[in-house]
Amino acid sequence: MIIDDPATLAEVIAAFHEYERALMADDIPAMDRLFHAAPTTVRYGVGEVLYGIDAIRAFRKGRGGSPRRRLGQVVITAYGRDMATANAEFLREGSDRRGRQSQTWVRFPDGWKVVAAHVSLEGTGS
Repeated sequence: MIIDDPATLAEVIAAFHEYERALMADDIPAMDRLFHAAPTTVRYGVGEVLYGIDAIRAFRKGRGGSPRRRLGQVVITAYGRDMATANAEFLREGSDRRGRQSQTWVRFPDGWKVVAAHVSLEGTGS
């Protein structure tokens, strides 16, 4: 297996940044296109646990947009030509708590899609 094939890695990096742009713009159709439309897709958020694309879509429609944030360190790794992980740190506006996001991306016939995602915030230490 080839780790970080340059062409594959470039595709996943582009998909990751496309998702980040869509998230900050609250572009729900674009976010939906970048998540695998299946009942097996999972998203764990700061305050929600979502199983299946229908639950993920319902959450996005009811949320009213994502809190504004700035990305910190991002690590994207491609495993072979059809699977990758993306891990990012972020800071939300008005907060000093570091957030973390992990995504598992898979190449499908219609492009790269997130099949699993997890978003969390660091604890307060209390």
